[in-house]
Amino acid sequence: MPAGTLYRGREGMWSWVAHRVTGVLIFFFLFVHVLDTALVRVSPEAYDEVVATYKNPLVAVLEYGLVAAILFHALNGLRIIAVDFWSQGPRYQKQMLWTVVGVWVVLMLGAIYPVLGHAARELFGS
Repeated sequence: MPAGTLYRGREGMWSWVAHRVTGVLIFFFLFVHVLDTALVRVSPEAYDEVVATYKNPLVAVLEYGLVAAILFHALNGLRIIAVDFWSQGPRYQKQMLWTVVGVWVVLMLGAIYPVLGHAARELFGS
């Protein structure tokens, strides 16, 4: 790395990047969600067609990704609040990040069946 660069590739930088990326993805989802929900007022038949396209295994995988983004963004946001408002926060930010990642992984493993179970049943039968 060039001397004096701000980008050191450490945990803090990657959590900053992940927080921004998940925030943008969540915003994009909410924008699309508001648009497709508003469609019900324009044409209930068109709305029903759009909702029917969401009932496939690929969308279930995208829903799992959405859960992952929201969960990481929320947990990392709590870590950022702790770093900003707790006097010892900056000292423990690395440990808190790895705690966030650990909790996120455990919760995402627990979300596999509830989020992807219906897609697996559709693909492979009950």
